[in-house]
Amino acid sequence: MGSINLRELTEADREQWVELFRAYVRFYEEKIPDEVVALTWERMLNGRDGFFAIVAEEEGGRLVGLAHMLFHPSTWSPTTYCYLEDLFVDIDTRRHGVGRALIEAAYREADKRGATRTYWTTRSDNVRARRLYDRLAKLSGFIQYRR
Repeated sequence: MGSINLRELTEADREQWVELFRAYVRFYEEKIPDEVVALTWERMLNGRDGFFAIVAEEEGGRLVGLAHMLFHPSTWSPTTYCYLEDLFVDIDTRRHGVGRALIEAAYREADKRGATRTYWTTRSDNVRARRLYDRLAKLSGFIQYRR
């Protein structure tokens, strides 16, 4: 595998971003309506509502990964927090450091914005990803509930 460039999402990325985002959603066996994908695209592209996106690009311009962040205030801190809501690397590109690079880029963006916490969730059975996460962050011990 050649070198990977990490950069902010641009308008020219739309088609490849949609493909990657849909692959991410399929990985978690979920479905998201087209209108929500379109809204997410707009939020990420324009930085609306505290959103920010980084993509990983191979030589030649193919997108192979994405990281979607949401910056928000906290009730526990005078600073903001960074929620790394979506992190995905194309299945053919995994195990080459792209996930690590995307997380580290999220950390840099959080530091740049003064966020004092960067956090994310994953499924408990996502063993391969959790091996990486255990090296880059602390498991919080919290359990997520949903309605």
